[in-house]
Amino acid sequence: MVKGTSIWIIIFFVSYFTFISNVEANTVCPFNCEQERVLYLCSPNMKGKDVQELQEQLMDLGLYEDKIDGVFGPSTAQAVQALQEKHGVKTDGIVNVTIWAMLLSEHGATVTQKESPPPQGKPSIVVDTVNRTLTVFIDNEPYRQYYVAVGKPETPTPIGSWTVVRKAMNWGTGFGTRWIGLNVPWGIFGIHGTNKPYSIGGYESHGCIRMHNSNVEAIYPLISVGTPVYITGNPFGVPNHTHRILSLGERGSDVAEVQRILKKRGYYKGDINGLFNKEIKEAIEKLRKDKRLLHDDRVDLEIYQALGL
Repeated sequence: MVKGTSIWIIIFFVSYFTFISNVEANTVCPFNCEQERVLYLCSPNMKGKDVQELQEQLMDLGLYEDKIDGVFGPSTAQAVQALQEKHGVKTDGIVNVTIWAMLLSEHGATVTQKESPPPQGKPSIVVDTVNRTLTVFIDNEPYRQYYVAVGKPETPTPIGSWTVVRKAMNWGTGFGTRWIGLNVPWGIFGIHGTNKPYSIGGYESHGCIRMHNSNVEAIYPLISVGTPVYITGNPFGVPNHTHRILSLGERGSDVAEVQRILKKRGYYKGDINGLFNKEIKEAIEKLRKDKRLLHDDRVDLEIYQALGL
């Protein structure tokens, strides 16, 4: 009897975690988007700022009355199930992008109808990735400044001068209530809201600039397609992180900076697009030959030094 019970327990857990894996695997997301981790009741309990934010939002809705401790325990799972029941979906207590979208809709996904008229003048935006701030300028004068979240060390925010090419409302569950897309050639990057406000002020995103929903809603009417956006910082990554080794297929601000110097020195004639392509590979090989360096087509410490980077 004990042996049979053990077998059924094993089957249950295998089936459960297979289900969880499928939930995560079937979450469709465009390149470079912001994905959530799936939260659920397990032992040991899942912990983190995302759980704390979940508890706070559920408490605001009157669905959670326990302690805000960032621990996904039974009371948190029950509150999630109450939210699911309210929306008429399966009450499994699992928190995925659908649940975050429900919370977003419950807290109001639209801008208040009584918006103040935007000030007159030409807007521009400056994002400081070191201090994690976004400043809106009107006719080159500072108008508003906000704390933001920028890219993680492994997925840095693109440094450079960009232009707004698209605006959208409620573009996707990972992007909050507003999306302001930029013309970065090597990926999909933009300024957007978030359902993870605890991340604001840190290096937390996949390269985009995250704002509190209320803040991105405030600047949204001011910004139009064609507005310039200047992102400042170190093109080689966030503070206290070294240059990465670049090879064919890599993309990013660091690749663009290498392209710029190679072009200035006559080794490269293509576009500054942040894409490590065949032309960059050939330029690196030629530079190594001229500098009598070891034959290689990668950008490593020797090449960074040779380029003065």
